[in-house]
Amino acid sequence: MPRINAPTVAEHRAAQQRALLDAARTLLARTGEAPSMAEVAALAGLARPSAYQYYKSRQDLLHALVLDVFPRWTRRVREAMDAEPEPADRIMAYVLTNIALVAEGEHAVGNALAAVAPGEELDNQSAMMHRQLLTPLVDTLTLLGVEDPAVTAELINAIVHSSTRLLESGTGRESVEARVRELLGPYVRENSRGRTA
Repeated sequence: MPRINAPTVAEHRAAQQRALLDAARTLLARTGEAPSMAEVAALAGLARPSAYQYYKSRQDLLHALVLDVFPRWTRRVREAMDAEPEPADRIMAYVLTNIALVAEGEHAVGNALAAVAPGEELDNQSAMMHRQLLTPLVDTLTLLGVEDPAVTAELINAIVHSSTRLLESGTGRESVEARVRELLGPYVRENSRGRTA
């Protein structure tokens, strides 16, 4: 019987799955190609046969990674927005956190997953993530009394997409964030004043 490195078998299993997912994510970000189960197992510190106790195949592992990557992104953005007491400041938190995630390589992982694990599940997860990401932004804009919050949210999201392209083409994160603050800062300040007036 394999050695258990956690208080319970369930916790051990969860830790091993987490290690495999993290290893797969690291390799995918590094190469942009689907890693082999042997590569993932080696990076996670497991024997190759052990990896198959947790994921039946490379495709099974990639699907698990899809289900892991997108919710983590959404959760990080929501937590950053929730940490801002002023609704107007949540707009800037939304954009800057998305930029941080792109700069940290999460977007590259998403793109690589789209390339190596295309399919309905990935498309559905991507669409669901987009809706989940926009919901707190739309809610914030609604709270601020913006006339058409859904359209405004899409326009703000266009800044995120443009920032992503700039980062991926080599523009430094600090430069992108500075331009975003210049562009969105007046809008955020105006909405802050509107609530306190």
